[in-house]
Amino acid sequence: MHVDVIHFTDPGCPWAYSAEPDLNSLRYRYGSGLRWRRVMIGLAETAAQYDGRGYKPENSAMGRTSFARRFGMPFRFEARSRNQGTGLACRAVKAAELQDDDLAEALLRALRFGYFATPLLMDTEEAIRTQAATVAGLDVDRLLADITSPAVEEAYQADRAETRNAAVTGRPMVLQDKHADTDGAARFTAPSVVFERDGQRLVAGGWQSFDVYDVMVANLAPDLKRRETPEPAELLPEFPHGLTTQEVAVACTANLKETDREGTLRKLVLLAHNGKARRADVGDDALWIPV
Repeated sequence: MHVDVIHFTDPGCPWAYSAEPDLNSLRYRYGSGLRWRRVMIGLAETAAQYDGRGYKPENSAMGRTSFARRFGMPFRFEARSRNQGTGLACRAVKAAELQDDDLAEALLRALRFGYFATPLLMDTEEAIRTQAATVAGLDVDRLLADITSPAVEEAYQADRAETRNAAVTGRPMVLQDKHADTDGAARFTAPSVVFERDGQRLVAGGWQSFDVYDVMVANLAPDLKRRETPEPAELLPEFPHGLTTQEVAVACTANLKETDREGTLRKLVLLAHNGKARRADVGDDALWIPV
């Protein structure tokens, strides 16, 4: 028994990046009971699209301060020299899927860090290579060769089409005004998540909290095994690529309790001291990697 989860996302979306604590909490709680499929949105094929919409790099950098304060993920706040498209990075994720689905998810995560916690220009092959090289087991040369392949282009365009069909498949999101119309059609925004089981379909449009996802899964599949709230020492081994401080704090928050980021950080520091975790700098915070 499982629940199918369709995750509409884009590596260059700050809302999608900021939802990682909640989505990884969901992954931990239900594990193999959830069967995930990612759909790449393609927010802007090239930087020129953002230029045309009046976006400015300095405004993007200033906006990150609000995301960091509200959601707690690591950020870098220096403005880049120009806007960045997301089409190439989305294609890179589809190219990684040709190697392995777990590697593709790890690459997507590495690309998110590239966009929001490094000064790299993430719509270049050089930046894609840099971030892809951090994913253990990923064949980076093959990845870059596959980005321009017909198979990857077909998969990416299929994702774009699925994303821009929200008027039909995402009507609850449209009702809540959590869709976007930047491409001339109602599209799913990142990080929209759709849950399906036995012909039933629930749509969590745009950014939502863990509690929203949790209640949807519980209603669709009350028979699924749901893990109890973990301690950091139990959580980290389930995520070999590491988790940020906020991701650990959210996953380790019990029902009806406030997220205790400082208390979680103290536990992570102790784990690192005892050789159970390794701290790696990311943006203005850290990634905690199991040892």
